[in-house]
Amino acid sequence: MSFLNELEDVLKLRKDKLPENSYTARLFREGDDRILKKIVEEAGEVVIAAKGTDRHEVVHESADLLFHLMMLLVHKGISLKEIEDELQKRHS
Repeated sequence: MSFLNELEDVLKLRKDKLPENSYTARLFREGDDRILKKIVEEAGEVVIAAKGTDRHEVVHESADLLFHLMMLLVHKGISLKEIEDELQKRHS
């Protein structure tokens, strides 16, 4: 999970700095509704990809979904550690 932790740090930085030419910063500026719409869009694309036979497409769309979900978590101040802890509680 080290790369996901690195990505989380990058997303936090983008949220704090809001660089002009950053897709991520633009979504953070647009707020909850825009980020949530991207999650719904990407989830739909995962479903469509999963109905097909192209494994790479499922991986690609799942990465997009995870990225946008991580954006939402950062936007809401929720860490990956909190998610990990919740999952561990459920499987203990």
